[in-house]
Amino acid sequence: MRVLVIGAGIGGLCLAQGLVQAGIDVRIHEREAGAHSRYQGFRIGIGGAGLAALRECLPRRLHGLLEATTGELSGERPIVDQHLNVIGQLGPIDDGMATDRHVLRHLLLAGLSDRIEYGRRLVEYVELPDDTVRAVFADGGTATGDLLVGADGVGSAVRRRLLPDASVVTLGGNGLLGRTPLTERLAGLVPGFGTVVRGPDMSMLLGKMEFRRPPHLAAAELAPDVELPATESYLRWAAFLPERVERLPDGWAATRDLLLTLIDGWHPDLVELVERSDVVNSSPLKVGYARPVPHWGTRRVTLLGDAVHVMPPSGGQGANTAFRDAALLCRRLTEVHRGESDLLPAVERYEREMLDYGFAAVARSLEALPNFTVANR
Repeated sequence: MRVLVIGAGIGGLCLAQGLVQAGIDVRIHEREAGAHSRYQGFRIGIGGAGLAALRECLPRRLHGLLEATTGELSGERPIVDQHLNVIGQLGPIDDGMATDRHVLRHLLLAGLSDRIEYGRRLVEYVELPDDTVRAVFADGGTATGDLLVGADGVGSAVRRRLLPDASVVTLGGNGLLGRTPLTERLAGLVPGFGTVVRGPDMSMLLGKMEFRRPPHLAAAELAPDVELPATESYLRWAAFLPERVERLPDGWAATRDLLLTLIDGWHPDLVELVERSDVVNSSPLKVGYARPVPHWGTRRVTLLGDAVHVMPPSGGQGANTAFRDAALLCRRLTEVHRGESDLLPAVERYEREMLDYGFAAVARSLEALPNFTVANR
């Protein structure tokens, strides 16, 4: 059995790692030119079923490196005003760990270099009479397998063809995603799991990515064959702007100046957070979610992660749900590989379970969104 994975994000790579461990032939096709060519620099939280699924798929020899390159993700979630006065609490969370998406992606690339091809943008797939599926790429190349998995994110080319009526809703308003180098002073902005800042007409969400060990140094000691980026600890923040801001200027420097105008008079630490933001790893932010879809009738093409159930970051479940998808699909395909199931029934079992918990996570994330985006009135 050969599995074609479209997309080398963390969900698709997690699946590939699990399939390799199971002895299943997997090939990954990524539209970007290389592992460093796309902005990925922000903190995500992994825990619960998502963390268990990641560990299930990741080779055991890399578990220690995963632990070493994560950070604390627990404690209180205070709500403060623009002067950092505590005005509420969202309650503590003590489950999981913080990780940097870019660092984690490189960890998940370990051992897959001979299975991944870059610069391969999918334009179509063709289901063939011999019960295989052929992927066709913009460069004129093709690849053929027994199953094609769309793990190509919110703009999924696989989903557009498989589910042409599926829709992703982009929520109104403008947001910014920023990253600022961590200092002792700025670390005080996030004493626990995360901090919500509610100003007069806008809000900010702050999270800390403090690595237990520098990723590149941890890799050199614990897994010398794995190359991790020399990413330094930082504060990740998201700003949800007032409705009167209808469009953002071009370039991060001008966008940052706009935000500084909007937070004029706020606590100096919040102003410094924005002033010192990393121009390379800060950008506009659009929040969206997928509308639920019914089961589409199993074929030799399926979906995983944001390609099917993208959700707002407010629930902290996007990556966790993608890892859960990866581990579940890997289990089902392993059953096929062992001769315990036929392919299509196994994929159908995956799809029905995935759609159930995936869109439940979307609903929970939407329910939690006002906790982070609503400003003081």
